[in-house]
Amino acid sequence: MEQTNNQSFEELLAQSFSNEKEIKVGEIVPGKVIRIGKDAVTVDIGYKSEGQISKSEFKDADGSLIVDEGSEIDVFVESMENEDGLVILSKEKADKLRIWDEIAEACQNGEVIEGKVTDRVKGGLAVDIGVKAFLPGSQIDLVPVRNLDGFVGNTYQFKIVKFNKIRGNIVLSRRAILEKERYALKEKTLEVLEEGCTLEGTVKNITDYGAFIDLGGIDGLLHITDVSWKRINHPSEVLKVGEAINVKVLKFDKEKQRVSLGMKQITDDPWADADLRYAKNSTVKGKVVNLTDYGAFLEIEEGVEGLIHVSEMSWTKRVKHPSAILNLGDEVEAVVLEIEKENRRMSLGLKQTQPNPWDELVQKYPEGTKVKGVVRNVTDFGLFIEVEDGIDGLVHVSDLSWANKSKNPHDQYKKGDEIEAVVLNVDPAAEKFSLGIKQLSDDPWKDISKTYKPGSEVEGEVVKTADFGVFVKIGEDVEALIHNSEIDGGEEALPKVGEKIKATILSVDSGEQKISLSTKKMSKEEKEKILKRNQSQAAPTLGDIMAEKLKG
Repeated sequence: MEQTNNQSFEELLAQSFSNEKEIKVGEIVPGKVIRIGKDAVTVDIGYKSEGQISKSEFKDADGSLIVDEGSEIDVFVESMENEDGLVILSKEKADKLRIWDEIAEACQNGEVIEGKVTDRVKGGLAVDIGVKAFLPGSQIDLVPVRNLDGFVGNTYQFKIVKFNKIRGNIVLSRRAILEKERYALKEKTLEVLEEGCTLEGTVKNITDYGAFIDLGGIDGLLHITDVSWKRINHPSEVLKVGEAINVKVLKFDKEKQRVSLGMKQITDDPWADADLRYAKNSTVKGKVVNLTDYGAFLEIEEGVEGLIHVSEMSWTKRVKHPSAILNLGDEVEAVVLEIEKENRRMSLGLKQTQPNPWDELVQKYPEGTKVKGVVRNVTDFGLFIEVEDGIDGLVHVSDLSWANKSKNPHDQYKKGDEIEAVVLNVDPAAEKFSLGIKQLSDDPWKDISKTYKPGSEVEGEVVKTADFGVFVKIGEDVEALIHNSEIDGGEEALPKVGEKIKATILSVDSGEQKISLSTKKMSKEEKEKILKRNQSQAAPTLGDIMAEKLKG
């Protein structure tokens, strides 16, 4: 009986040793949670001694315990029995090693894995795929990415492009997956892509000259001129990156795979029947959208603009720049002057919305009316006199004085002078108001032959010299010429400006407003001959007089 019992005990002991697993440090073995203590979790791994794992390895981010007694788990053997006879195990290390194995398999088979971007690091992003991996900046997207922070916290799919378990180095690529997806999309897009078709695309990038639209694996250029029928200064005024839009294929080069797109072409051209909607002389409303040196552009509707030239802004003011009258954003009325739908041009008038004051001037200022005004400008060709607010009249240099048509206005007048003038003509069509100053007095040349007769002596003051002689003022608004040949003593005795001299009248031509004098001494008989000739015939020319003197 004793022998039997001894045999049974030996058999049982041998059996227990034979059933005991062979456990080695560094292995991953299955186990079962048999007890959860205050600081540790006890796990049965089928070994003669139980294993122990720190309780902290079973807590989630919130600190909650994520294991129960009876749970079956894989553990990593860190060391064999310690002084308490327990095997030291690790759940975290087992998980990581298992992940490394799965990653190695995925890398070998070219499989896609999923991971969460945890942080921005030098040269790219850190990704959690169970273990830490690196995503280079060049592998984040199909195009260079400036804002890497926008990816942190998001989960994506990746392809493993580099794997080294010994060094713990894993390099990922998201771009490789996107390229594959884009290629598949491109094949589908090319099946339906043709000139004239309308497709939905996504705004991929915006530049100063247009936007690149992703049509699904292939990009097309939407030029700024084809974005909208209305005026835009930059595509970003209408488009946003990431926005889905409908576009029309304008051109498609299959060989080079270049696509030109249009967005405005999906809608009707507003200029197609603009001439019917905006007839000549009709009044329109619009908003000022652009100011240039020569005028203002008025947006009447989206895609239809008209130009108000500076000359069409005011009846009375000389507008140098449209900003003196209009501001960007102003809503105003204007009159259609001309419309050319073929050239997409419309000429508008702002002043035409108001009565034309020039039409009233004809009635208000008939010819011969005397007016007073202030000199606003002095030019070489005359004076501009403000007769009414915004209404200027021109006194041409020829209408300043009866005496000399070529007299310089700057010598007698300056800005701000208040003067009187006579209305000569009002031309509303040309917007011209002609005035005269000399007309305030009678024309002294009208009856000049009655006052100044050839052969008689006159006294006057030298007012101007010329290469051919001197001019002498012999009366109000009356000047006469002494030719060099008629100066006593010759050119060497030429009198100076301001000098008072006496001379004999040789000829008078009222039509040409010319009087010829001579300072040479004449006998009484010579003077009488001139006087008699004047009485018997028309006034002789200077040549006639010279010929007569030569005869004498």
